Amino acid sequence: MTKLGLPDGIQACLFDLDGVITKTAVVHAAAWKQTFDDFLRARDGADFRPFDDTTDYDEYVDGRPRADGVRTFLASRGIHLPEGAPDDPPDRQTVHGLGNRKNELLLELIRTRGVEAYDGTVRYVKAVRADGLRTAVVSSSANCREVLRSIHAEDLFDVRIDGIVAAERHLPGKPHPDTFLAAAHDLGVEPKAAAVFEDALAGMDAGRSGHFGYVVGLDRVGQADALRAHGADVVVPDLVNLGEWS
Repeated sequence: MTKLGLPDGIQACLFDLDGVITKTAVVHAAAWKQTFDDFLRARDGADFRPFDDTTDYDEYVDGRPRADGVRTFLASRGIHLPEGAPDDPPDRQTVHGLGNRKNELLLELIRTRGVEAYDGTVRYVKAVRADGLRTAVVSSSANCREVLRSIHAEDLFDVRIDGIVAAERHLPGKPHPDTFLAAAHDLGVEPKAAAVFEDALAGMDAGRSGHFGYVVGLDRVGQADALRAHGADVVVPDLVNLGEWS
């Protein structure tokens, strides 16, 4: 293992955004909860069962593209909505309408609360680059670039594969490995020479099925066992705990 806590032969590091680089996972969870609770309360009345911003969030929406999160959670409740169109207004009862409502709430929360970076990750990315490894950010978020700019970190990544790029290239999102594979391709490395850094179970699945050289799980919410079960080679609470670089 190198001083960065990575196997010999790793040439590139692929980082998720929310929950790995930035502390926005809790903001995403809050936006999803309000979106789904408003929808379910109006639909189910007295039988309303709220969205759980820990278990439901981790299992059905965390790390997935927005529309996939809507479909997956609603399917868990036996609910099917028409797809609608990507530009559906946020009050329309469609998959895309609910997804756009969530994004509207998310942007409002980001504006009012701001975005905070994980200092350990930012310092680790700088150490990785100083050691000659290439870097990419891989996120399902369509707001990835704006979030990176808000924490002055856009120039820390050679490649960005986000929700916008994925849509342009027709790449399925996590738990499929395609976005991570695209990042490795754009960096000019084979998957076995790349390490994946994720906090979401869907991201662990993507790292495992993509046959990447190393999969690092960031345990931000006490789910170390689940991260390992979904494919993490190592689980740490923060990247300052990985290797001896710090």
